[in-house]
Amino acid sequence: MSELRVLTSSHRTKWSLAAYQHIVRARVMRKPAETPQSAAVKSWNIAPGETSISPPAFFLPNQLERVTGWEEERFFPYEHPRRTMEGIGRVDHGPTRGHLLKDVWLIDGTLYKGNAKSWLSPRSGWLPKISVETEMERGAIYCTAGGNKWFGSWLMEDCATYPLACDEGVPVTTAPSTRCPLFPQAPEYEDWLGITPVRLRNAFFRELVIFDDLSQNRNRHLRFRAMGEKLLSHVRYSAHPGVFILRGGSGESRLLHNEMELAEHLHNRRGFRILDPSKTDVPTIVATCAGAKTVVGVEGSHLVHGVNVLQPGGSLLALQPPNRFICYYKYLTDRDQQNFGFVVGTPEGNGFTIDPDEVERTLDLFPS
Repeated sequence: MSELRVLTSSHRTKWSLAAYQHIVRARVMRKPAETPQSAAVKSWNIAPGETSISPPAFFLPNQLERVTGWEEERFFPYEHPRRTMEGIGRVDHGPTRGHLLKDVWLIDGTLYKGNAKSWLSPRSGWLPKISVETEMERGAIYCTAGGNKWFGSWLMEDCATYPLACDEGVPVTTAPSTRCPLFPQAPEYEDWLGITPVRLRNAFFRELVIFDDLSQNRNRHLRFRAMGEKLLSHVRYSAHPGVFILRGGSGESRLLHNEMELAEHLHNRRGFRILDPSKTDVPTIVATCAGAKTVVGVEGSHLVHGVNVLQPGGSLLALQPPNRFICYYKYLTDRDQQNFGFVVGTPEGNGFTIDPDEVERTLDLFPS
């Protein structure tokens, strides 16, 4: 593992105006920043790309006609969500790639290299710093802007990239700040997954490896499944019908007015467990979700608690707000040989409702 060197004396502090140069470039010269990948001295394939088949989702007739809003394009890199739900057949997944950069600055959560810039987390103050006290011979950044913002992206994506970073240098993630705090359950998950990164907001890297690791290829599948097996190794479990994971009022507003009614309905009718991850710890979360044949809940980051340990052949049923349809989890279930289904709600006040009968009929569509 590479050396981490902290510069303590003032004459060894490193100074850079990189952040201000990019502000001038963007605001005055109106020139967009280049990607860090374009500044790499070396790029290589870590794992090959491949082709897979994306089958139709499981859903009742006329569900898609209820959708009034599709989430922004970053959530559907292949096709529009409607086509993804209807089954698009062949999907080409790119390779997993690594890129080596030299003499890179991390300034208040943003990477700078020449004309290249990569924003990873919100700036902690009005103005960026011009000095850093930490120098690293060779680091490997595994965090992403999405993973620093959304818990689901952190656990599904960033944590799956962590093993790649360990192979290339000191694994580095951005340190939390008041505008980008550490997720409450992150320390427990990191402990169970054996994730021990160096957290930095400001540093100078003599060498830095970054990754293109968003393709749902087999290598990423195997790393994600290995995470799930690590979590399962901490608990005793047996197969059970399913788990309903409550969202409540957490995160971005997706208020399902009859959420608890639905959860209790499935508990009474089908033996589902009910989990409120905001009110319990990671050991209880994993023990509750382990062995579930089906995971149900409002679409959102909290579902990753169940998806993490869902086995091949298992099913995920997403309860979709009509004004915010997202199909990101289907990319994961397609990759991991699982089933994906959804029910679209009906608008009501500041949220939506879901018909319990439609939930049960959709569950009956899944392979037994």
